[in-house]
Parts: sequence; C-alpha cells; structure tokens
Amino acid sequence: MTSSSGLSGLQALDERMRAIFKAIVEGYLTTGEAVGSRTLSQNRKLDLSPASIRNTMSDLSALGLLTASHASAGRMPTHAGLRLFVDGLLQLGELSSDERRVIDGQVGPSGRAMPDLLAEASGLLGGLAGGAGLVITPKREAPLRHVEFVPISAVEALAVLVFEDGSVENRLMITPAGLPPASLIEAGNYLSTRLKGRSLGEARTRIEQEIAEKRAQLDAVTESLVKSGLAAWSGGQDRALIVRGQARLLENVDAAEDLERVRLLFEDLEREEGLISLMDKARDGQGVRLFIGAENPLFSLSGSSVLVAPYRNKEQEIIGAVGVIGPTRLNYARVIPLVDYTARVVGQILDGTRS
Repeated sequence: MTSSSGLSGLQALDERMRAIFKAIVEGYLTTGEAVGSRTLSQNRKLDLSPASIRNTMSDLSALGLLTASHASAGRMPTHAGLRLFVDGLLQLGELSSDERRVIDGQVGPSGRAMPDLLAEASGLLGGLAGGAGLVITPKREAPLRHVEFVPISAVEALAVLVFEDGSVENRLMITPAGLPPASLIEAGNYLSTRLKGRSLGEARTRIEQEIAEKRAQLDAVTESLVKSGLAAWSGGQDRALIVRGQARLLENVDAAEDLERVRLLFEDLEREEGLISLMDKARDGQGVRLFIGAENPLFSLSGSSVLVAPYRNKEQEIIGAVGVIGPTRLNYARVIPLVDYTARVVGQILDGTRS
C-alpha cells in the first residue's frame, strides 16, 4: 500500500511531527474520536509537554493533515492525512488463524451456486471488517439452452433463462394486461431458437436487427414482449453488485453529523452503477485498492472509505471484485488483509483450484 507520494509527503515531516502525526492517526482509528494534546503528553514514547505537542499539531494542521471541530478541541486526520498515513506509515497486520478458518469455513465450501457463494462472501467480509461488504459478480458468458416465459399474474410474467452450464436465472417482467398465453409461448420459442448456444451478448444485436428490419415475423404484442425480455435480461449478462451489512453502518452513530453521513452513504449505496465503476478501478493494480472520502466523487459527501480487491479466473483474468465500505476510521491494518484474503479465496473457488 506504500506509494511514492506517501513517502515524499513524509519527507516534509521532521521526526517529532511524524511521531505525533502517527500517534494521532492511530488513536483516531482506534477510538473514532479526536486526540488531544493532554492524551498525547501521557504517551511515554513521545516524552513531550502538552505545549510542544500543541505547537506541532498546529503545524500539522497547517499542512492539511489534521483538522479539529474548534480551536481548543483535539485533532483528527483529514482525508489527505489518512492517505499519507496509509501510504507511508501503516504497518499491515497478519490474519489470525481463527479469521482464516472463518473465511475458509463460510466462503470456502464448494458445491454452492455462485450467487449464494458471493452473497456469503459479501456478508462475511462486512461483518469481519466492521462495515458493509461489497461484491461485484462476474460477467456471465455461458451460452443459453432455453428461454421461457411463465405467467404469474394478469400483468406479470417470469422470464426463465436456462444456461448450458446448468444455471438458471429468473427475471420478473411487467406484461400488458390481457396478454394471451400464445404470445408468451411464441416469444419464448423465438428467443430460444436464436439464443440457443450463444450468450445473450452474442445474439442480442442479431435479434434487435431482425425486429428493426421487420424480419422477425412476430405480431406487435409478441414483439413488444421480446424487446421487454431483452431489456430485463441486460443485467443478467452484466455484472451485479451485492451489498450486505448496511445496518452495521448505523452502529455507534451518536452525533447528528454522523447520522447525516450515514444517510448520505446509504444514498451512495443506491448508485449501483457508480459503485461498480469504482470497484472496476481495482483492475488498475495488484492487491487491495483504497479510496478515502473525497478521493472518489461518489463518496465526497458521506466521507466514507472503500477497500477493493479483484478476484481472478484460471487464466488470471480479473472477473470481479470484493470490498468493504465504511467510515474513514476503519482499522486499515486489519481490513486490508481481510479483503485481500477473501478475494483470493473467492477466486480459487470459482476457478476450481480450491476444493
């Protein structure tokens, strides 16, 4: 996690500034509260008077690394300060044998459907890390075997996609009132013929072109149903976002500003497309990526941190990502290894190298 920018930023700090800065950030990450000069003066490693500490804290604040709610309050790190700490001073911990056993035991067992596996990974990771767990599912590339529309009410139908790998996906669709059963059957037969042996992405353009050129030989009602089916399934072949543990973000929320931050964070979590785009940035490098607060526009208001790590297939291609979102006071030394190990376990299960 160390970067050249973090090292260069630390070079601007003398030994005293670095020691006090490190103590403040570590205190903040432990308690979630601002750290005062009186508390720091009791730190035997510093061996400094409160007045000397206050002067140094003022210098660190002038550099944009610390902030305070008012002049006489203790200090806490800014987002820039947290970034400097993570990149230049953070010492990563090791996962305990118990944590590895929990991840291996709950995520590791094979034989489950992929959605269940990924949902379990998201929930477990959020619980261990003290935030909400995030998982981006792989893009489905398996060819289709059969398509069927099943009526479930006067205005709803279940679109059922059966894939060659044996998996099944269902999508609830709104249908025109009074839609005849024959149209459901005709639409299913039409799509099954053109999709069989192909992925939806491979066949979609062909189907849309046939309809546009009036070569599909479908009546208006059936044609509309086919179009609705293609629209409903667009997310079936693309990646989806699984979020578990949102309620955990409400824990230890006392101040009104904290409650407002969590409300904004919940709004951010509703922006699935933006979160998927953010997690895609894990493709740009190896290991865990960390985004702190305003470093990403999606969380500029809620001031949250997101940690993301990719998982890979047999060919070592990135096919998805796992992560954690929570307040900036997450225990990064512990959470970074958790995210990294969970991503590796998920990848090993999906590529068949872990039984």
